[in-house]
Amino acid sequence: MPQGVQMSGGGGPGGPPPGGGTVMQGGPGGTARPAGGPGTGAASTPAAATGAVAGTAAGTGARTGANAVPAARTGGTARTAGQTSAGRTAVAVRAGNVSLGSVENSVSVSGDVLAARQVSIYPQTGGRITELRFRVGDNVRRGDIVAYIDPSRPGDVYSANPVISTITGTILNAPYSTGDTVGTSSAIYTAGDLSTIVVETFIPERFATAMRLGLSASAVFEALPGESFAMQVSEISPVLETASRTLRIRLQFNGTADPRIRAGMFATVSLVTASRKNIPVIPRAALINTYGDWVVFTVDDQNIARRKVVNIGLESENSVEVLSGLSLGETVVNVGQNFLSDGELVRIVE
Repeated sequence: MPQGVQMSGGGGPGGPPPGGGTVMQGGPGGTARPAGGPGTGAASTPAAATGAVAGTAAGTGARTGANAVPAARTGGTARTAGQTSAGRTAVAVRAGNVSLGSVENSVSVSGDVLAARQVSIYPQTGGRITELRFRVGDNVRRGDIVAYIDPSRPGDVYSANPVISTITGTILNAPYSTGDTVGTSSAIYTAGDLSTIVVETFIPERFATAMRLGLSASAVFEALPGESFAMQVSEISPVLETASRTLRIRLQFNGTADPRIRAGMFATVSLVTASRKNIPVIPRAALINTYGDWVVFTVDDQNIARRKVVNIGLESENSVEVLSGLSLGETVVNVGQNFLSDGELVRIVE
């Protein structure tokens, strides 16, 4: 059929095909294709719908892009709180450097304040006390008669025997009263020289070998809170007490004793058993005891925690000597190390 020839189903020339006939228009190569009409409009509807869907997708993409800004702001806030760009959370710790210092090893014991020289005064014969001439706190001189003892027995009459003081000092104790019966082993008085007072204490056996004359110490007293007094060891017993396995020592004050300190007071004595200077030290709080090993955490240049085993020497209340495992200047975690593991990211805070 020649191109451009219309086939009609009975209508007049140029009119619409009766009964909804289809108009065929010759296409290239003699192939018929549908002409524009109701069918073509219907066919364009899916395309329009497709375009609408595409537009919807584009709008969604635009909205998604708009929402990306708050997400970026959220990410920035998280990094401010301690996250790296890789998303790792840094653990907040406090740290210090290994430095040169001094360490003193000490032992604390309790003791009593005594007169440096005190003696008990005994009668030379037993009997009944007929007279007591002194009271507690009175001063007495050597050779003074302090009491009289009547050694008489029923049916016998004897003159009273005097009791003589063997020391110049102050009466510290008078346990008997007039009329009491005493023997030759009964101490009528205890007198002492209060011009010089000492502190007597007992040292556990494990520290006995560290005791020596002149060893430095300090003492505090409950009656004088907040004050510390310098002392030194002045006397060491040659033997240990077998019952308690302790060593008796006495300490004297450096210089004149404070007049407020009296015999009979309770004292807490701290003795320096060993000391070293200019040695590597770290805070005692930095140490962790793990199955018998002393462990610390150091921080490298990338703020990564590294677990290290160290050997320690002398220990004081706040510091310890480092024998090996650390170098001077290394950063050591001293607060927060109990929550760390090797290789963990940390953030050092003041």
